[in-house]
Amino acid sequence: MATNRQKEAARRNIAKARQAQSARAHGADVPRHGEGMSTAEENKLADQKFAFPEERKEPLTDARHVRNAIARFDQVEGVSDAERDRAWKRILAAAERYDVEVSASDWRDLAKGGKDRKH
Repeated sequence: MATNRQKEAARRNIAKARQAQSARAHGADVPRHGEGMSTAEENKLADQKFAFPEERKEPLTDARHVRNAIARFDQVEGVSDAERDRAWKRILAAAERYDVEVSASDWRDLAKGGKDRKH
């Protein structure tokens, strides 16, 4: 069930999409996607900007990257549960910083599975 905050965000996103679609229909050159972060920009980031700093996986530089880190959390390979605990703390701190709502209180509450976890 969506929260009021999520519903408001969805309404804002729909309004922005309609504006962009209308502008395109009237001949404006409106890009379809944001550029995101280039590999060169990612390579310049400090280790502390990543959920998994030793592996330099899952940058936490803005709200979009925080949501992506949560979605892909159990896809990171070759990390121990202790490393996942530390990464989850970094993600929660970044989520608070960028005002991202996180429904899971623990990384173990995310989708079960994952690959190649060390115990």
